[in-house]
Amino acid sequence: MEQQPQAGTSVQIVEVAARDGLQSDPTILSTVDKVELITRAVRAGIRRIETVSFVNPKRVPQMADADDVMAALHADTATRALGASYIGLVLNERGLQRALDTGVDEINVVVVCTDSFAEKNQGQNAQGLIDAATAICEDARSAGLPSSITMAATFGCPYEGEVSLDRVQWVLEQVVAAGPNEIALADSIGVAAPTDVSTRVALAHDVIDGAPISLRCHFHNTRNTGLANAAAAANAGVRVFDSSLGGIGGCPFAPNATGNVPTEDLLYMLHRMGYTSGVDLNALASHVPWLEQVLRHPVPGYLSKAGNFPRTS
Repeated sequence: MEQQPQAGTSVQIVEVAARDGLQSDPTILSTVDKVELITRAVRAGIRRIETVSFVNPKRVPQMADADDVMAALHADTATRALGASYIGLVLNERGLQRALDTGVDEINVVVVCTDSFAEKNQGQNAQGLIDAATAICEDARSAGLPSSITMAATFGCPYEGEVSLDRVQWVLEQVVAAGPNEIALADSIGVAAPTDVSTRVALAHDVIDGAPISLRCHFHNTRNTGLANAAAAANAGVRVFDSSLGGIGGCPFAPNATGNVPTEDLLYMLHRMGYTSGVDLNALASHVPWLEQVLRHPVPGYLSKAGNFPRTS
């Protein structure tokens, strides 16, 4: 039976537009526009934001100005005082050192569940990525920095197809042993259905089994199932969700991996379901036309076009 949220049950958004949203967009935003995107989200009430990626700029040129973005964010003391946590994507020890030097508040590491996608995405197999993530989390812990591990291709692989539950469990067990503060189950190519979500979330809860690790979900809307999958995750007890303003994004190393779930559409659904978020949805949605303007193309989200409901004067 579907779980109905108790009054006041809160969900948390991790806004990923500035990193996952922009990493494969044809428009390379200026540092000023990236900082503006982040600060608009913070002022609307978002409190965790994936801001930068410490990766090779030759592979992902959209993320080449990570150090400048973080410097500008730290200089904006008024926005900083609102209490947002800025997250940096880290793939290796060199990236972790850059993250520490620039003063991010959290790091996120990616482990791909399949060997083929892991090789395409990060140049080594899944076990190699798990070993690297384990070392990064240990070093981050020593530095007092919270860490999360995103399990990419948890629901399907663009190269190997279906990913079995046995494979997901094998990865989960090693990722839990790495000791991150949070694990994200990611549908990197948007193939999941709600039943897949329910099954894998239940498996994750069983493997975590009381460890001090929270669970997050990351959905792409490639086949128009992203919101349904988020609802299934919420009903299965997940309270933290990645999403991207306007629904922008995708993976540059996965064919046809189109946008993330739009933050404004996701929050509309979750609010209507009875959850609270602390985000001013009208304020957040009002920034989507600005985003379309700086990107110079439409974005796939719906709420900014249709409007909130019920409408307020």
